[in-house]
Parts: sequence; structure tokens; C-alpha cells
Amino acid sequence: MSGTTANRAPSGADEFDYTDRDLDRFREVQQIAYWCAKTTADWLDVGVTEKQAAAKLRRELVRAGVQDFFHIPFAWFGHRSAFRRFRVPTQFFPTGKRLGVDMPFVVDCAPIIDGYTADIGYGGVFGSSEVWNGLDADLSVCRERVRELVDRGLTLDEVYRDIDDLIESQGNDNRHKVYPGRVIGHRVTRLKGIGPGRLTMFGFGVRTLQTLGREFIADRIKGRSPLWADGRASRHAPTPGLWAVEPHLGRGDVGLKFEELLVVTPDGAYWLDDDLPHVARWKSRKPAKDRGQDKDKNTKQGKSTGKKQNEGKNQGANPNANAKATGTASAETVETAERAEETTA
Repeated sequence: MSGTTANRAPSGADEFDYTDRDLDRFREVQQIAYWCAKTTADWLDVGVTEKQAAAKLRRELVRAGVQDFFHIPFAWFGHRSAFRRFRVPTQFFPTGKRLGVDMPFVVDCAPIIDGYTADIGYGGVFGSSEVWNGLDADLSVCRERVRELVDRGLTLDEVYRDIDDLIESQGNDNRHKVYPGRVIGHRVTRLKGIGPGRLTMFGFGVRTLQTLGREFIADRIKGRSPLWADGRASRHAPTPGLWAVEPHLGRGDVGLKFEELLVVTPDGAYWLDDDLPHVARWKSRKPAKDRGQDKDKNTKQGKSTGKKQNEGKNQGANPNANAKATGTASAETVETAERAEETTA
């Protein structure tokens, strides 16, 4: 972890109050989340709907011991992976859209175990796509850039705008701006709500809403925000703790993101865990000169304590890349038919 003398947190900000044991537990939950997401991605097949994929992901998480959710599991296929034509929050919920050959997908989940929370995003393509491959290479640059800028002490909104400029320079669209509040991330804490687990409202866990309510009030008093966006409320450095960061890139009807926990301390920032599918995928690929990919030299490698990814299978780059397309609809055909249905609906 590289340190600087920059002011890393607003005056009066809380000290970093997580122990090594706490970080191990957060890391374990994040590993479980990615394992369940990868299991779901490997299970996908032509004709599976977003609702079925989200339900499968939920079953895998519960089977793995998840007790509650920060938010419900999501799945987005095709043009919905880039949040195209999203105008209201309800459009984020899984739909009956079916997966086709060479179609991109993103699954997203936020499990909680013993109050420890993870929030992850896992993207892939069912088949192959050069556009997706280009997005993936571009996305890899964002990861180190975020950590470096936070480590230098930039404010949340400054980091947001820098990443926005980077995405534009790559020829891509910033799609995280479509999220409510335009957020590229949010703070994650140990859940301290009461009530039954896995009970949700408006897509969020009830206990999560209790915790968020308290945090919003406390942060407002201190002139800061638990949400990471580009507005006035984000004109402060990230407060010490854990932040779920989710840069989301789009090019046409193809979208891709990663989401993982960034650890911010008074002395700097580092990713909670480098043993993740997208990181392994990027490290296995020789960087292209024109993309200026960084090999994450300055990230701090934490000890992985959760379920390890199955290294013998795909890491989310092109799952089911050898699937036979014979007798199945292409992604383009499925998209065209669904748009026609949307037009006549």
C-alpha cells in the first residue's frame, strides 16, 4: 500500500475501526458472493430468464449460509446489461428477458452473514463478443485508477469525474450514472438492524434500510455522505471504512461492471481481496500497450478466507464460450424480437 501526506478524510472523520478479524469476515462473505455468482453464471443457458437467474443466485447464497441481503440479487441480460432505456428504478428488477447466444450478462448480489456485508457484480458473455472483450480490458484500468486516486486523498466527486473522463477517453459510456443517485459506490458497514432476516422492501433488506437510515442522519450532521457520486454531497474524501465500488461501462448494447470492497484507512486505500475472478482474468491476459493496463503493483493482497474460485472453469470472461449455437436464437435475434414486443406492448 502506497502512502501519501494528503488529507484523506474530512476533519473530524471517524478512525478506521475494523480489526483484522473483521476484515477477514468481510473478505469471506465477498468470496462467498463471488462463488455463488460464478456458480450461477456457469449454470446459465439459452432461454434462461433474468428472473430465473436471480432466483438461482438467491438459492445458492442461502445454501451457502447467507442470512440477509443488503439488496436482492439482480440479473441483467443483453442491452439491459448496459442499462439501456432505463428510466425508473423498477426497471432494475429482474425481468422475463431471455438469454441468447453471444449475449452479455451481469449478476449482482449483496449477501450478509453475521452482519458482515459484501456487494459484488459479476459480468460475462454467453459465447463470445469482441465488444465485450474491449470493455473488459478498459474496465481493468478503472480498478487501479480508483485505488490510486483515493490513496492520493482526492474527494469522492473528484474520483468520480476522473473515472468518468477515463471512460469517455476509452470510447465508452458511464452507465453507473443510471443508478439512483448516479452512484459509483457506497459505504458498507456491519449491519446492526433488528427484525427477521431476508425480509426485503423496495429491493433492500429491511434491516439494511434501518442501518442506512441511521447512517444518512449521522453523515448529514457531519457534512458527508455514505453514497459515492459526483454531486455536492460527495465533496469530501471517503471516510475510513469499507466502500463497495462499482464502475459500470457500456458500449452500445453491451455493458460490464465489477463491484468489490475497497478498504480506506487514514493512511491510504487498498482492495480488500485480489483473489477475485475479474482480477485473475486480467492478470492472465497480456496487457495491450494502447490500453495502459496496470498490474495492480500497489494493491495490498489480503489473505483469502472464503470459498476459493474454481480455477479449472471460466473466470467470467467468456463463460460457455464453446456453447453450440445450432438451433438456438442469436443475441441479436432475441434482442430484435423483444424490442418488437416492447413496442407493441
